[in-house]
Amino acid sequence: MNKSILIFTATYNEAENIENFLKQLEDLIFDFDILVIDDNSPDKTWEKIKNYALNKKNIKLIIRKDKEGLDTAHKLAFKYSKDNNYDYLVTLDADLTHDPKKIPEIINELESNYFVIGSRYMEGGKTDMKGIRLFLSYFGNKFIKFMFNINCSEFTSSLRGFNLKKLDNFDLASVSSKGYSFFMETIFQINKQGIKIKQIPIYARQRGKGKSKIARIELLRTLLNVLRLKFRKN
Repeated sequence: MNKSILIFTATYNEAENIENFLKQLEDLIFDFDILVIDDNSPDKTWEKIKNYALNKKNIKLIIRKDKEGLDTAHKLAFKYSKDNNYDYLVTLDADLTHDPKKIPEIINELESNYFVIGSRYMEGGKTDMKGIRLFLSYFGNKFIKFMFNINCSEFTSSLRGFNLKKLDNFDLASVSSKGYSFFMETIFQINKQGIKIKQIPIYARQRGKGKSKIARIELLRTLLNVLRLKFRKN
């Protein structure tokens, strides 16, 4: 397969995980570039990336001055991948909740699909989450599926693949939702264009080290954005 591939992750205070994450990516046996966008992490994640990337031409680092959020980081990565003429863009979290070993499967599926997402909630998928977090995530995704009537079981995972050459008329810049709602609306906008959503089952583990950065306000924000998208006038 002669395709140019960019693997992207956004970081903020992932100093405890980032080196292990990058090592696991480099263990994958195919050619690709890595882009990390760091929002000037107070724990100096960016410094660890810089040191790790010394003499490694395939690792690119963008350090932003302030904490600008996941949505803007993913939009910037999408623009970067388009501007640099990559064929495929794969996105995932750097906290080791997503297994980099699933990336080759995503790449393989992108040969015949426009968009691929790793799903915890389809047949064969699973997650380590427990208690209230599992309840909110599981039924939250069920609620989104019901409201949008989209044939997809996962709306909030960032483990995704984009076939950039086939997605000529789609741009993440069109997604208006902020924060973690951005992931949900991306699926909404892709489906709105009639693009097939290909799911693959994943095992989403608890983060490696550090603390989750999903604030409770994100749950309310996602609910409001679902209602906004469902009932807005086109």
